[in-house]
Amino acid sequence: MADAKVIPFDDDRSRGSAAHRPPRRRGAGSRLKGEPAGVREVQPLPGRTILQDDVPVTDVPVTPEEAASPPERQGGGWDQRIAGGLAFLRRRLTGDYEVDDFGYDQELTDQVLMSMLRPLYEKYFRVEVKGIENIPSEGGALIVSNHSGTLPLDGLMMQVAVHDNHPDGRHLRLLAADLVFMLPVVNELARKAGHTLACAEDAERLLERGELVGVMPEGFKGIGKPFGDRYKLQRFGRGGFVSTALRQGTPIIPCSIVGAEEIYPMIGNAKTLARLLGFPYFPITPTFPWLGPLGAVPLPTKWTIQFGEPIPTDGYPPEAAEDPMLMFNLTDQVREQIQHTLYKLLVQRRSVFF
Repeated sequence: MADAKVIPFDDDRSRGSAAHRPPRRRGAGSRLKGEPAGVREVQPLPGRTILQDDVPVTDVPVTPEEAASPPERQGGGWDQRIAGGLAFLRRRLTGDYEVDDFGYDQELTDQVLMSMLRPLYEKYFRVEVKGIENIPSEGGALIVSNHSGTLPLDGLMMQVAVHDNHPDGRHLRLLAADLVFMLPVVNELARKAGHTLACAEDAERLLERGELVGVMPEGFKGIGKPFGDRYKLQRFGRGGFVSTALRQGTPIIPCSIVGAEEIYPMIGNAKTLARLLGFPYFPITPTFPWLGPLGAVPLPTKWTIQFGEPIPTDGYPPEAAEDPMLMFNLTDQVREQIQHTLYKLLVQRRSVFF
């Protein structure tokens, strides 16, 4: 795919558009082949000018950026969207699309994966986003969030929140655990969606390119904690994410997510079964595994995602990334800010489901 490219949706040089072909000149009294003799040519009214509305919608150019935006940001009617969808399929079949060296497929993410997640985001969890203005319009930044919910839906919802609410439609590149890339199908989808292995090398490369990078330092300790420990942050590891931000001089943006803790209330952990399957835990909830596949449906809780004020790191000297005390202090500062915001959002919440 190194030579793959993205072509505009309306780039089809093999056939001209009817709106751009020169009119066919005809003499007085002439008729087209097959036209009845009694049909006379209708002349345009004097002074009649062609308005923009007279141009067919399908002939309006559609840029890849417009086509990749959410439906509510797109202009035009259904015929334009159908034309864009057909052009998308043509490019997938011919290989005329871009994939970066991490496996990220932006066009597929915007047009397919985001569209699949958006109903869950908007209608099911009804996510409310606060503090989106704290995410910069350009340049790299590290978004650090709490992690919960038994299954990592919180990371996916955060990814949609950034893309659909940021005025510049920025994309969030999530750092994921190695287990994600060991599972069939999930591995491929995660790569296509822009996720990469949670290691300092990949994070630094993305930040160096000016990407938004998302990390959830609690890892499996957070996502697999018992329901009784909900909204109590676990350890943030050894502060590796702080060291990465210091090396690149990028801001750290704390993020607090309320609502994910209750989608799968984990009341037990089948540790023996988890070891047999190679999982860090095997959750037991009020509905799973008792109701079978139906028990895997998450509860429709009401979510709030709040992005806090950025913590700058560009004012520290280069050797600061090797200072363990500084890393500990910054890690603790980020953790405390997230925890404080979680408590504040919980106090403001009227109900788990409304």
